[in-house]
Amino acid sequence: MHLETVDTVGVVGAGTMGNGIAQVAATAGYDVVMRDVTEELVAAGFEEIQSSFETLVARDTVTEQEAEAATARITGTTEMDVLADADLVVEAVTEDMDIKQSVFEDLDEICGPDTVLASNTSTLSITTIASATDRPEQVLGLHFMNPVPVMKGVELVVGEHTSDETVTLGREFAHDIGKETWEADDKPGFVVNRVLMPWINEGIRAYDEGVADKADIDRGLTLGTNVPMGPLELADHIGLDVVLDASETLYEELGDRYKPAYLLKRKVAAGDLGKKSGRGFYDYD
Repeated sequence: MHLETVDTVGVVGAGTMGNGIAQVAATAGYDVVMRDVTEELVAAGFEEIQSSFETLVARDTVTEQEAEAATARITGTTEMDVLADADLVVEAVTEDMDIKQSVFEDLDEICGPDTVLASNTSTLSITTIASATDRPEQVLGLHFMNPVPVMKGVELVVGEHTSDETVTLGREFAHDIGKETWEADDKPGFVVNRVLMPWINEGIRAYDEGVADKADIDRGLTLGTNVPMGPLELADHIGLDVVLDASETLYEELGDRYKPAYLLKRKVAAGDLGKKSGRGFYDYD
C-alpha cells in the first residue's frame, strides 16, 4: 500500500476525535466514510464538523467553498460493511481494549487485504489491538491531538509487528493532511501521555495541597515554561474523565509515579469533566 493508492479513508467513531479526523482528511481531498453506532451519533459528528468549519471560515483558515466541498466528501453511516472499500481506516472509539479489539476484528474481516488499519488510541497497546487481526503488520497507531483540525501533531506508534511500509504510509498520510509527526515505540503512554499525564496530575496536586491557587499554578507554568496553557486549564480542555482514564492505564502499567491525583478522581465522580460539561477546574459558558 502506497499513499498514491489511498482514495477513501474510513473513520470508526464520530465523536470529538473521529469527526475531527474525518474533517481534516476530507479537507485534504480524501473521500471519507465516518461510522458510528447510531444515527444520532453520526448526526452529532456532522454538527461538530459544521461548527468547526464555521470557526475556521471566520478565521480565514478555509473558504466557505472549501468547507462545503470537504463536507460533501464525508459519508455518514451506522454500517461497518460500508468501510469495505476504504484504503485506510482510523479507529477513534472509546479507550477500552475490548471494544477496540472488537472493532479491529470486524475491520479485518470486512476490509480488503491491503487496507491499513490505524488506532487513535492515546495509551493502549497497538500490539494488543493488532492481535485481534490477521494483519498485524498493517496495524499502527495514528494518535491525533485534540482539537484535530487545529493541532499539528500526530504520534506514529509502532507495534511489535508493524511493518516499515505501514509506518511510511502513516507518516505520508499525516503529512498529506497537513500534520507533523514523531515516532514512538509501543510502550504505555507513548511519548505525549507518558510525559503529559504526570505533569497534569502534579499540577492538580499542587492546587489541592495549597501550593498556589489554580490561576497562579496555570499562570506560573505558562509564563515559566512557555507552554500555551497550564495543567489545570489543559485538563479541562482534554476532559477530566479522559485524563483520569489515561492516568489509570499508566498507573496500572508503570506504577506509582502515574497515580491519579485524588482531586481529579473526585471531580470526575462529581460529573465535573471540564469544558465539555461546563465545569471542571474552571467554569465555562
